[in-house]
Amino acid sequence: MMQFNTQKGISCCDQLCRMLMQMATLLLFISAFTNVIAQPGGKAFQFLDVANAARVAAIGGKAPAIYDDDLNMPFHNPALLNDQMHNHVVLNYVDYFAGINYGYASYARHYKGIGNFAAGMHYLNYGKFQGADETGALTGTFRAADYALNIIYSRKLDSLFSFGINLKPVYSNLETYNSFALAVDAGIVYHNPGWMFTTALVLRNAGIQLSRYYPNGERESLPFDIQLGISQGLKHAPLRFYVIADHLEKWDLTYQTEEELKDAVNELTGETSEKSGFDIFGDKLMRHITLGTELLIGKNIVCSLGYNYRRRHEMKVDSKPGMVGFSWGVSIRILKFRISYGRPVTHLAGGSNHFSLSMNLDEFYKKF
Repeated sequence: MMQFNTQKGISCCDQLCRMLMQMATLLLFISAFTNVIAQPGGKAFQFLDVANAARVAAIGGKAPAIYDDDLNMPFHNPALLNDQMHNHVVLNYVDYFAGINYGYASYARHYKGIGNFAAGMHYLNYGKFQGADETGALTGTFRAADYALNIIYSRKLDSLFSFGINLKPVYSNLETYNSFALAVDAGIVYHNPGWMFTTALVLRNAGIQLSRYYPNGERESLPFDIQLGISQGLKHAPLRFYVIADHLEKWDLTYQTEEELKDAVNELTGETSEKSGFDIFGDKLMRHITLGTELLIGKNIVCSLGYNYRRRHEMKVDSKPGMVGFSWGVSIRILKFRISYGRPVTHLAGGSNHFSLSMNLDEFYKKF
């Protein structure tokens, strides 16, 4: 006869309630902090929101709930930093459009009884530009780039829950204009290896612009983002599935271009076609959702696929949508190195190439 362990059930329930309370407290605190410091104007430092790692780019560009030994993951949620990443190094490079490139490098260590630490550098190089004055006379060339230092700390709350924080000093240099900001990521993770299940909440890029591009200009807000993620593996199949909801701080992410507004008007009758309430709700919901999956081929090869609904609907050309919004990649372990490649299709013109190299430095030490 099957028996139910009430004590264990109560314990799990208490843990879940505690996690939800912690998430709610964290959410309210950082949301309030962000609202206080936000000022009118655009969003600066958009490079903080890009996906550096090939693996993340391959599954859609978001990764708040992947709990393993991949040191690229704490960039997306600091609570994912764990002791499996001790003495690991990751290097990332992205060949973007029009001569733009960006990347990320990081190193991690674990200290027993204290927690996990990692440091990383994130950059985006916009390339070289030809300058000119208001009359068109050439004034020479100049460069533009953004940089962010990542200082990450995480610690386990118990066997299932972890929290983490990432402090990010940010510097931007655009020709003769400079700006400095301070951003913070904060996250919490529930990881149950027995169920092969992970869920996480992360608040990214909460912060303030400390110095402005123009001395008397308005203070610009940072690309704040609240993400909720779920990761689920299968016990009897080499598959993992990811569901991510981003920008939970804002429900309606839709907008219409002038061309879309024009197409909605019937040229014969002059009437504007309207979507049903269900279609409108579904579109708004899906603009928050990114889907990804990974297929594990043995121990050394991982194939990845992703779908970003919002990217597809914002970037596609209606007459020829192609594979915009989809992404793919592969990761191969060769000797002591893991080499990864990812390619998200961002427009009809093509996609970007993401390259990652990771290694465990402990594996290079000879054991006597």
